[in-house]
Amino acid sequence: MSFLFYLRSCVGMGSRFLKGKFMRFGAPFLVLVVGGSFGLKEFSQIRYDFRNRKNITKEDAEKLGIPMKPQAEVTLETEYKKITKIDTSNWENIRGPRPWEDGNKLYEEAVQRGKQNTDKAS
Repeated sequence: MSFLFYLRSCVGMGSRFLKGKFMRFGAPFLVLVVGGSFGLKEFSQIRYDFRNRKNITKEDAEKLGIPMKPQAEVTLETEYKKITKIDTSNWENIRGPRPWEDGNKLYEEAVQRGKQNTDKAS
């Protein structure tokens, strides 16, 4: 009789444990946290795999037959000289053409005026 009583009490505790708050809320939360960390590990590993690619130097590109432009030295002074040549006080706000518009006369006239102004400034 004591064995049956013990067996019933164990089964009762097991069913009560399965219906408890931990199994309804705690266990799914823990599975989500632990599983999420493994998932994030995989996504972050992809980021580092693509970051580890090496850049191709100019010599390597020439060996592969890819023509490269010579790199010009860009300094603050050279860029300032380029900007001072541009007339920034006189400008006109021009609406650009839309893909569905054909033959925008106002845009074409503004482009021509801009070309004439740059030719005069040069």
